[in-house]
Amino acid sequence: MAIFITGSTGYLGAHVAANLLMGCGDSLSLLVRAKDEHDAEVRLWQALQLHMDFARFSGFLKSRIQIFRGDLTAPRFGLADDDYRRLVKTTDSIIHCAASLNRKSEKSCLNVNLRGTLEVINCALRAHGDHGLRRFSHVSTVAVAGQRANETVTEDEAIDWNRSDYDPYARTKKFSEHILHELFADVSHVIFRPSIILGDSRYAETTQFDMVRAFVFLAGLPVLPFRPDDRLDIVNVDFVADSIVTLHQKDKPNHNIYHLSSGTASQTYRQLTDVLSRAQRKLPPIFVPGLEAPFTWMVERLANRRGTPIGYGASLLKVFLPYLTYNTVFDNSRVVSETGRSPVPFSEYCYPLLKFSKESRFKYPYKGWPSS
Repeated sequence: MAIFITGSTGYLGAHVAANLLMGCGDSLSLLVRAKDEHDAEVRLWQALQLHMDFARFSGFLKSRIQIFRGDLTAPRFGLADDDYRRLVKTTDSIIHCAASLNRKSEKSCLNVNLRGTLEVINCALRAHGDHGLRRFSHVSTVAVAGQRANETVTEDEAIDWNRSDYDPYARTKKFSEHILHELFADVSHVIFRPSIILGDSRYAETTQFDMVRAFVFLAGLPVLPFRPDDRLDIVNVDFVADSIVTLHQKDKPNHNIYHLSSGTASQTYRQLTDVLSRAQRKLPPIFVPGLEAPFTWMVERLANRRGTPIGYGASLLKVFLPYLTYNTVFDNSRVVSETGRSPVPFSEYCYPLLKFSKESRFKYPYKGWPSS
């Protein structure tokens, strides 16, 4: 039997898969979209090389990893009948990490976050009907809470159907949660809602740069259109992945929804900019909240400069800006109490992360497949 994981070639999914491989004895069934078997192995190696060398990866590939080459949004993942039956019959539990993070594309979010999740749910229900599914863990987002301002939100208060959503990503993830609760009344399921995931607290290297680009763009500005005491709920990916693995493997989690966030310990803009300014030996920015409207206008204009670094940074900032101005944090007391671990403050690792990202020109130096 094995844990079926979607999204294992993504940033968070790779962290989850690596934690399971190095900390548990379970076999993993990984859904990977690729043109052929070797292409699937190369894609998986690229995702996991942040966590292990090739020798260790190769050993896991031979002993504990089964790759299912398919498409999340295709019926039965586009697998041959025999492969799909084998996946169903060998699935002990599921961790659904795959998602479209394209906040600008409703089509992408509908296809991946809704149609794809339904395919995973269908697979889970077949496994449950065949031999019983131990657990379904679903990675959602705190963005399901919709438009907020100056609040602290608990898990049970997050979804309010009368609130508007920020974007297609938040909307489709909210509906996915609703579908899961409706269809899995008799199946053990846990929903994990990470906040803004930025970097690993253990090392500076990252393979996910979009949000980092937006922060580099902001860090270079002498004036910021924010209130200095507004808080940003940023969480380190190692805390998120560790929490998912720990609670997925637990016999009976205390709850079925967890905020994987920095919670009430979220730091303010002033705290973060002071740390970055000292590290870079420059004056901290000036905060002028009244400039938010003209700043938004400027970002939209710069985002139209396609093909330029500043245009790309502005386009990313345009997408994330609503999440940077709502001064809302998400209570994480459930996960901290149950796992005994807390997130690492972003101020403790933000400068190495930004330094690595700028020096690497926002590209991870992937190692190729060894020729031997």
